[in-house]
Amino acid sequence: MAYLEPSEFVTKMVDAGESKVYMSTKDTLIRAFMAGAILGLAAVFAITVAVKTGSPLVGAVLFPVGFIMLYLMKFDLLTGVFTLVPLALLDKRPGVTTSQVLRNWGLVFVGNFAGALTTATMMAFILTYGFNTEGGAIAAKVATIGESRTLGYQEHGLGGWFTIFIRGMLCNWMVSMGVVGAMISTSAGSKMAAMWMPVMLFFFMGFEHSIVNMFLFPFSMIMGGEFTVMDYLVWNEIPTVLGNLFGGLCLVGLPLYYTHVRTSPDRKIGAPVNNVL
Repeated sequence: MAYLEPSEFVTKMVDAGESKVYMSTKDTLIRAFMAGAILGLAAVFAITVAVKTGSPLVGAVLFPVGFIMLYLMKFDLLTGVFTLVPLALLDKRPGVTTSQVLRNWGLVFVGNFAGALTTATMMAFILTYGFNTEGGAIAAKVATIGESRTLGYQEHGLGGWFTIFIRGMLCNWMVSMGVVGAMISTSAGSKMAAMWMPVMLFFFMGFEHSIVNMFLFPFSMIMGGEFTVMDYLVWNEIPTVLGNLFGGLCLVGLPLYYTHVRTSPDRKIGAPVNNVL
């Protein structure tokens, strides 16, 4: 499996963040577009499986195939760059500035959204035979999901908004663990296994992923979901993005960096220890 020690793969995380900062605009947009498109397809695949089998667990078990495909092709998700790119700034890599970090995030957001929206439009077209018929059970399910995860949160006011934020935080905790887990080995099979577990967990638990939602909510609106663009932005996408940022950076990137790169000196044997009652 060629297992890498944390001190090795965390350095790879910083290197990856630095490389994404310096990537050209064209390459950043193309990779982000493809990531959003593939993840959208994986989401509708998982929903289709859940509807046809009656088991959300089966859908969750199969959803990670999309995440694995885009990772192996080195395509970029906003959730991943939230975790990796700031580490290059924190590590004071030459030429990496706050404006460049924000530029990368902005380009990846645009690319992810364009890719997810493209897949949503194509799926809506084929389910309705060119918007000439009803979309069937899958369309009805997606419409219901879109309404419950916007208007359903809105009913609870500020508490609902922070519920989305925390679900977004928990989501990118798990997704970023998948990104990082893929760095522990040079074997493709081991990378897949390491990614599969946390991604399956987040999907089954109903945590909020900003790029999945970039596909899900436009698709839901096309399929007849009764909520507005503003409902989607205020009561899902914005708090989800903020939660994804906090979860990926503060629960994965920073803890790994500060304990495996910016390590503190080991305690000496025989050093006095203060007793704590």
